Amino acid sequence: MQPTRNGPTSKLIRSCNLVEPNLVGKEIIYSSKKLVDLVVAHKESKSYKLAIVGTGGVGKTTLAQKIYNNQKIKGSFKVQAWICVSQDYNEVTLLKEVLRNIGVHHEQGETITELQRKLAETIEGKSFFLVLDDVWHSNVWMDLLRPALHETTSRVILVTTRDDQISRRIGVEHTHRVDLMSVEVGWELLWRSMNIDEEKEVRNFRNTGIEIVRKCGCLPLAIKVTASALASRDLTENEWKKYLGKYACSQSMLSDETEEALYLSYNELPHRLKQCFLHCALYVEDSIIRCDEVTWLWIAEGFIEEQQGQLLEDTAEEYYHELIRRNLLQPNRFIFDQVQCKMHDLLRQLARNISRAECFIGDVETLRGENMSKLRRVTAVIKKDMLVLPRLDKVQVKVRTFLTVKGPWRIEDTLFKRFLLLRVLVLNYSLVQSIPGYIGKLIHLRLLNLDYTGIHCLPKSIGSLKHLQVLSLRWCDHLDSLPLAITLLSSLRCLNLYGTKICWVPKGMGKLKLLTYLEDYPVGTGIDGWKLEELSSWSQMRHLGIVKLERAAHSSINAVLTDKKHLKELVLKWTKLEEESYSEEYVSNTKKVFEQLIPPCNLKELCILQFFGRRYPTWFGTTCLSSLIHLILNYVRSCVHLPAIGQLPNLKYLKIMGAHAVTKVGPELFGCGKGDPICSELVAFPKLEWLVINDMPNWDEWSFFDEVVADDEMGEDGAVEVQKEDAQSARLQLLPRLVKLQLIGCPKLRALPPQLGEDTASLKEILLIRMNNLKVVEDFPLLSELLTIENCEGLQNVSNLPQVTALRVGACPNLSHVEGLGSLQQLGVGRGYARDLYTLGPWASRATPATSWRRTGCLHVELDGTRTDGPYASMGKAPNVLS
Repeated sequence: MQPTRNGPTSKLIRSCNLVEPNLVGKEIIYSSKKLVDLVVAHKESKSYKLAIVGTGGVGKTTLAQKIYNNQKIKGSFKVQAWICVSQDYNEVTLLKEVLRNIGVHHEQGETITELQRKLAETIEGKSFFLVLDDVWHSNVWMDLLRPALHETTSRVILVTTRDDQISRRIGVEHTHRVDLMSVEVGWELLWRSMNIDEEKEVRNFRNTGIEIVRKCGCLPLAIKVTASALASRDLTENEWKKYLGKYACSQSMLSDETEEALYLSYNELPHRLKQCFLHCALYVEDSIIRCDEVTWLWIAEGFIEEQQGQLLEDTAEEYYHELIRRNLLQPNRFIFDQVQCKMHDLLRQLARNISRAECFIGDVETLRGENMSKLRRVTAVIKKDMLVLPRLDKVQVKVRTFLTVKGPWRIEDTLFKRFLLLRVLVLNYSLVQSIPGYIGKLIHLRLLNLDYTGIHCLPKSIGSLKHLQVLSLRWCDHLDSLPLAITLLSSLRCLNLYGTKICWVPKGMGKLKLLTYLEDYPVGTGIDGWKLEELSSWSQMRHLGIVKLERAAHSSINAVLTDKKHLKELVLKWTKLEEESYSEEYVSNTKKVFEQLIPPCNLKELCILQFFGRRYPTWFGTTCLSSLIHLILNYVRSCVHLPAIGQLPNLKYLKIMGAHAVTKVGPELFGCGKGDPICSELVAFPKLEWLVINDMPNWDEWSFFDEVVADDEMGEDGAVEVQKEDAQSARLQLLPRLVKLQLIGCPKLRALPPQLGEDTASLKEILLIRMNNLKVVEDFPLLSELLTIENCEGLQNVSNLPQVTALRVGACPNLSHVEGLGSLQQLGVGRGYARDLYTLGPWASRATPATSWRRTGCLHVELDGTRTDGPYASMGKAPNVLS
């Protein structure tokens, strides 16, 4: 998911779904019910504040998330917002986050007073529920938010904090303290976090395990991290006792047993993984850590060990996933393939304690010159318009990494003149308009990140950076050319031009033999772009994004991609015309070019954007895509049929968006023609886990296999009696591993194929939004978790979903009958669920919030044989079906 154009958004959380995979113990259930009742009981109060207090890592945020997502809460307040507050929060940024949470646009350059006024005007007269998570300073409420919310009709504020004094200063009416786990619950969390299904497998180790839990201070985070370390050892009591014995002899600088437990897990890491873990502490609190960005930093620092036959980028990615596996990084489980993660505060503190002699995070103006001589890595948190460095007279600066957070407007030249040992320099998100020629003296520089800066050009001296591996120039709006000197960067591995409209490029890029990552390669005929033939020079290419493909000639490009044995990710993008359409000559040429861009068989991710041809190339669905895991087809508007991709053996994520010409989807999607006998022996989409279909306004029919009609089956009145093939033996097996299905903005689709409910044994979640012609959702006996339906005006009936545990319905005015949900535990009837659930996939689109409800007759709901009738909805008020 590419970042927005407006710069970094530090703490925005639009959806607060619980992501804790091993939630154990009854305490959280009792506590959440109690607090939800308190919140709802005071929803009409002028102001009611409550706090969740407890030590770091004890589960305050988990409990707050459970409250925030409760259906009672969603049905009781017209406006909700969740804001994660850090120690070094920025007042303007935080106010903008609140406004963005409630769907209000803000302008650039607005002052604190203007933002406060806008917030007050937006929520005036509305009930408001606000969660402030991880509050370290009472000023965030007393001086910043309280003035803006003073005129609100009713509001409830929930604060989570580690400090009792904070809650007292804020003036909360109720404080809930989250205590440490009992040893029994901690023991359950320990073995469950090791992916052990039943306690009997480790019952003989119970005493040792409980002692380990005690050593972890009964803190959930420490228990989980320790469980990951134990899981890498043999499952014997002797191994557990050996691990436990390490506590007695560890000589760490940490202050208590909990931190010592985390330290032991860190100490178990191989040396290079230790370096990578400690490096993550350079990210400020609550930062999103992206896999591609952090792995480039590790490579530039020299942390990645070269392995024969493998690119450094592949090894770095393995390190990233190993840290996740060990629970030292926490992935976003609602983003496919763990490409984003965070670092828990306690683990960040551990890493900072260990590396405190060499690393600094904060305002560099507070540093003294003598301190700079010891530092190797600096994250500069900028609080002024200009980055001012400490006096460096007679001080030898040995800083290797210099990162900026919310970059400055201006930078002293001292940075380029005195920091001569820099390997990593990140100045993104700043209004820096020029880079001085002094940068050519940073001969050790490996990574230069100038994303979102205001630079107009790169100096010629950049050609002196012979060791530069990464040059990132994303969204540099004023940069329209690359200097000839860029062809001298013989060590360059990554050139990222995403979103930067380059109009002039130098010749000779083929000399950069080590390039593995190239984003937004502009196709052209000369100085306005590179020819496709030049791709042949880059044999180690791992990620390639090509733009302006409509300008490509198809004369001699047959093998530009097929010989790239390292290519994992490929993006092919054509330019979208806003008003006029492309001529037949253009359409014919782009079809020929696409046909010749045959990818290698090792490709894992393929994204097709704005292709305006009428049919897909013949290589789609063949053996050259046998390794494909991700496939995205975005705004392929003119293709009448979808490609035959159902037999791709490794495809896990499929998104189809903006296929406007498609009206029917049938067995041809699986590579089967009508009456093809081979289909009965195949498995359609054998590994597909997520299926996302969005913005297909003309799609009206969906089937999985052909219907067979005999001549003698025509009735007297002309009606046709349809005889389907035997569903068990004569048709292909469908989507056996599908977990999530999203259908959004397909208003003409009349029905879901019945086989979708029969074969999808792994299906957990279905999301249906703006499916106006869909009348019935029924017969999904295997759907096991969540069904969300919103803005489906024609929907009348939901039935026979015996394993579904949660149903969420919004803006479905004609829904009158719901039954056959015997396992239902949560029922939500209200607005805005879709807004919360659009984080299901890494490329999922967002839609406008649901409109106000229309009052209808009665909704008939049967839960475990109990019938509940009542007004369906009125302006977002949900019926009290479930307490």
